[in-house]
Amino acid sequence: MTFVVTDACVRCKYTDCVEVCPVDCFYEGENMLVINPDECIDCGVCEPECPAEAIHPESEELLKWVEINREYASQWPVLTKKKDAPADADAFLGQEGKFEKYFSPNPGSGD
Repeated sequence: MTFVVTDACVRCKYTDCVEVCPVDCFYEGENMLVINPDECIDCGVCEPECPAEAIHPESEELLKWVEINREYASQWPVLTKKKDAPADADAFLGQEGKFEKYFSPNPGSGD
């Protein structure tokens, strides 16, 4: 089992979770983070750190997100250090359907 980042992260991209990850399995896109499901050790320390509540344990309902996380973790740079959230992050907290509206497949800058 793994943890996955869902669309609640899109446009919020808080990085509190990155700071506590013991295996550095977060990868940075332009406007969201993903977890490499093949590197995640299922420790769960990242989940409570996410202000957007975007991190969840793998489940049948979230299989689409496991694949999205896997796909973009292979394309984006690793992120191991906390960064400032986007200036407008709080304005996007709690919005529904952010992946379809705002997702960017472009990589972030990483470390």
